[in-house]
Amino acid sequence: MGLSLILGGAVGNLLDRLASGAVTDFLDFYVGTYHWHTFNLADSAITVGIGCMLLDYLRRPARTPRRRRAAPSDGELGGRGGGEGTRLDRWLADRCDVPRNRVRQWIREGLVLVGGRPGKPGQALRAGERVECEPPAPPAEDPRVGPEEGPLKLLWEDADLVVVDKPAGIAVHPGAGRAGGTLANRLVARFPEIVGVGGEGRPGIVHRLDLDTTGALAVARTDAAYRALSKAFARRQVEKTYLAVVYGRPDPASGTIEAPVGRHARKRKEMTVRADGRPATTRYRTLACAEGLSLLELDLLTGRTHQIRVHMKDAGYPLVGDPVYGEARWKAFPKPRQAPLRSFPRPALHARRLAFDHPVRGDERVEAISPIPEDLVRLWSDVTGHPLPAGDQSSESSSV
Repeated sequence: MGLSLILGGAVGNLLDRLASGAVTDFLDFYVGTYHWHTFNLADSAITVGIGCMLLDYLRRPARTPRRRRAAPSDGELGGRGGGEGTRLDRWLADRCDVPRNRVRQWIREGLVLVGGRPGKPGQALRAGERVECEPPAPPAEDPRVGPEEGPLKLLWEDADLVVVDKPAGIAVHPGAGRAGGTLANRLVARFPEIVGVGGEGRPGIVHRLDLDTTGALAVARTDAAYRALSKAFARRQVEKTYLAVVYGRPDPASGTIEAPVGRHARKRKEMTVRADGRPATTRYRTLACAEGLSLLELDLLTGRTHQIRVHMKDAGYPLVGDPVYGEARWKAFPKPRQAPLRSFPRPALHARRLAFDHPVRGDERVEAISPIPEDLVRLWSDVTGHPLPAGDQSSESSSV
């Protein structure tokens, strides 16, 4: 408005001078023979306009300057960020030393410009392009994951990561219909520095275990560890060994299952083997067979949702206690053995071991072995009458 009045007044004065050679008086003062031209209409508009702009400026809240991180692309800066053709999100995550999913969030919020225009996560950079990033301040807390005190059993702990021994019946992080009471809530209470590491709602979480699966779960405490661990999981550089109690006797006793896994066409909460699914590979070895059950050791070479449960069902050896893929085979057992099978409350699956190169100190090997949970030990002995033959059932751990 103020600018409009100023421009209008200036144009008015100009038209007066062009039309009559002088401006039109609005208010004059006469003192004797002295004639004072005070204001004309155009001057009034200019004066009011200047006043409006001054008031508008004074009423604006003070702005806190934000730090802008300018990163010229390969060819201007060079180095480890990649070169021509590199994806924007990957290149910027490497340059800014943050996880890629956080960079994607910045891009969605319009905080990343390429050549002065909003960028897209998957766009390929060209040599010489200028990338500007204005990252938000790191959050003081994760709005989706508040701290909640609760027991944590640790299999490994250092300044960069922890490996948690996850119990059955607790979700790894909040999700649909579950706002709290998760392992992530306990982790935030014990390790508040993980807030902001990784994606929102999943502080430090680089992989997951199903709700009722027990065992070893790695959690990053720093951005550098998160990024390195995520890459190691994606590149299949992490050894993930599971134990499972299944129905039947696998034939052959050991082997590799390569079968793509995808969403079930009708039961959308279930997964299944399907030709157009994502590639999935599970390696298994039979440790023991007794009374219609088998104890398997499995290496998970990929990480699809419900992969072991789906693969074993498809192979004809579903997990005991699995309410989705288990097929209720306990009904075929003699009555004395039915009760422990029927009442087992979860899929008989345990994440026994994680092993990987340390994400920050690469010359160190991290190996975490989770003790076999008591319910699996008891299930095997109750049904077969024999102790669980899985070797050493203890591991160094600490309770927090």
